[in-house]
Amino acid sequence: MPNAILLISCRDKKGITATVTDFVFKNNGNIEHADQHIDAQSNIFFMRIEWSLKNFKIAKNKIAAAFKPIAGQFAMDWNLYFTDETPRVAIFVSSYPHCLYDLLLRHKAGQLKCAIPLIISNHKDAKTIARDFGIKFLEFPITQQNKLAQERKQIALLRKESIEMVILARYGQIFTKQFVDAFPSRIINIHHSFLPAFAGSSPYDQAYRKGVKIIGATSHYVVSKLDAGPIIEQDTVRVSHRASLEDLKLKGEDLEKVVLSRAVRWHLERKILVYNNKTVIFD
Repeated sequence: MPNAILLISCRDKKGITATVTDFVFKNNGNIEHADQHIDAQSNIFFMRIEWSLKNFKIAKNKIAAAFKPIAGQFAMDWNLYFTDETPRVAIFVSSYPHCLYDLLLRHKAGQLKCAIPLIISNHKDAKTIARDFGIKFLEFPITQQNKLAQERKQIALLRKESIEMVILARYGQIFTKQFVDAFPSRIINIHHSFLPAFAGSSPYDQAYRKGVKIIGATSHYVVSKLDAGPIIEQDTVRVSHRASLEDLKLKGEDLEKVVLSRAVRWHLERKILVYNNKTVIFD
């Protein structure tokens, strides 16, 4: 029997928690997880509540309509999900396969509850990886002249395949506004945390020459402004003067894999709310 998950945000008022939990209780639902947060600066209330649908009085396809009056009462932004629905995900990758391999292995191990029907790239490099995992691979070469047209083809393909979420597993292209707007808060990116100090194509080389003592990785939702989207997860590791350039790259790749997989898992588990270019991550 699946669970239902409600993600809620609205202006904080008295009675929100009581009203929402009472909705579940009066309809014979058993709450399995509940978490809430109030942003004191903006006076915004956030909530994630998950309950079992076993013996729930309202049919699954009628829960949204039944909850709508409560949402209207408190002027909520809200989304309803069910744990037996499998999100469909597309992975975009270029020439660095470490994050792609990691995601596919975690998915195969059952750690990421989703379907991955597509791997998309602007190069041929990942074609063999896709074949090994039995996933359809499509190459969209990108130039300055064809970028908008290729993006339109990608958007059409993703919609045809009912893709809910896009993962950029070290994808070396910057999306235009048309692509970002097609998947708001549904594109997750990963990059090293040297930005903006060491921008460009060889950040680890620059960091090595500078003698950095900490390297890191950041995963975030993609917005139109480059690397300015709401941050989902970050992590760091210390390095010493003994670390070679290859050591830095290896440590950085390890961090990127872990940080990206955490962000993807939390999104799939419906544990993230976005507000004012920030994220609330529920336990």
